[in-house]
Amino acid sequence: MLSKSQSTNTHNEINFFSEARKSGLDIRYMTINDGFPLEFDRLNNYDEFWTSLLQDFPARVDKFIGKILQSEQSMVTFLIADTFFSWLPTIAKKYNIVNVSFFTEPALVFSLGYHLDILRENGHYPLKENVVEEIKYIPGVKSISTKELMHYLKEGELETLQHIASTRAFQEVKKADFVLHNTVQELESETLDELNKKQPNYAIGPLSNFLTKINVTKSMWSESDCTKWLESKPLDSVLYVSFGSLVKTNKHLIQEIAYGLLLSQVNFIWVIRENIVKLDGIDILPDGFKDEIGDKGLIIPWCNQISVLSNPAVGGFLTHCGWNSTIESIWCSTPMICYPIEYDQPAVRKLVVDDWKIGINLYDGDLIHRDEVAKKIRILMSGVCSLGLKQEIQKLKNVLHKAIEKDGSSERNFDKFVKDLKAKIYT
Repeated sequence: MLSKSQSTNTHNEINFFSEARKSGLDIRYMTINDGFPLEFDRLNNYDEFWTSLLQDFPARVDKFIGKILQSEQSMVTFLIADTFFSWLPTIAKKYNIVNVSFFTEPALVFSLGYHLDILRENGHYPLKENVVEEIKYIPGVKSISTKELMHYLKEGELETLQHIASTRAFQEVKKADFVLHNTVQELESETLDELNKKQPNYAIGPLSNFLTKINVTKSMWSESDCTKWLESKPLDSVLYVSFGSLVKTNKHLIQEIAYGLLLSQVNFIWVIRENIVKLDGIDILPDGFKDEIGDKGLIIPWCNQISVLSNPAVGGFLTHCGWNSTIESIWCSTPMICYPIEYDQPAVRKLVVDDWKIGINLYDGDLIHRDEVAKKIRILMSGVCSLGLKQEIQKLKNVLHKAIEKDGSSERNFDKFVKDLKAKIYT
């Protein structure tokens, strides 16, 4: 049985593929069972789920592709899969089809993972605790601090699922015939140019925003409509706060942000999804907080992020620096306050704050404090700093929009990928 949101999502997918067929494209939509029942909570059983995806799911994909290839009408010639599915090269080789890896994070993170051997040679992998040094030897990366490396590269993380899965994936991706990146050439040109010396890489993003153009929902969760509330607020007066769909945090952080919002006195929309803290079921907001904020704040479980970020009333985004959230923020020219938590987020923060100068750090210490939260919110939402951030992010917004227009860099890169793919298949 499908929930209402799942039914909506499936309906939109069916419409998308139906429209594609009308245009002459033979696109078929099929699914592979992941081995778990529908009611299994994949997010709260993350390690169990991903262990199965790494160990058991490859056999399911193998069987699925083998069955398709047995069909007399089969024309399968290449396989595209997420880079973190390290089984891709093995299955592509078995069936003699082209191996296309799709990386959904910034090219910077891909390059760091791709060059683990160089990091090891220089003593930065595995990364020792409390070591803060500048790294200036990664091809295509001018400089990055060790504190901005992915957390799963740390010495204490070597036995974790994240480390095992990620390092295996970066090793296997070197066997790919082509690598697609959900980024834009102009944003990471030096990094991509160096990667292209190793194997063909193509920046074809931003892909998440393409879905917005064709009106396909990306969420399996019910979304709150904030439009009416936003219409009651002045231009650029609302701070949007969200830590994405996956990462978990703690009660201390939630409470300090809550008090910081009160002290800042700005209007805000705060997405507090179910299970956002590691100890589920506890009351994470301060006592009386919802009563105290009145109409200045709107607390919701989920929303259409692009719709909120693009609203004229929204002037800033307090974010965990997930790559999709970052790209969507740039797409809507909304400056950011950055609070990275894990995965690729510290590296994304480096891009946002240090390289592109379209956001500010929330804090640089060990424990976040409400006074610092309020201070950074005020800096982002008003004053000279805010104006400068808006000017820089407007430039990047133009870059993103132009990239997917006719003859834009992403459009050209995708055309080149198709051309190179055909040459690989038919030679």
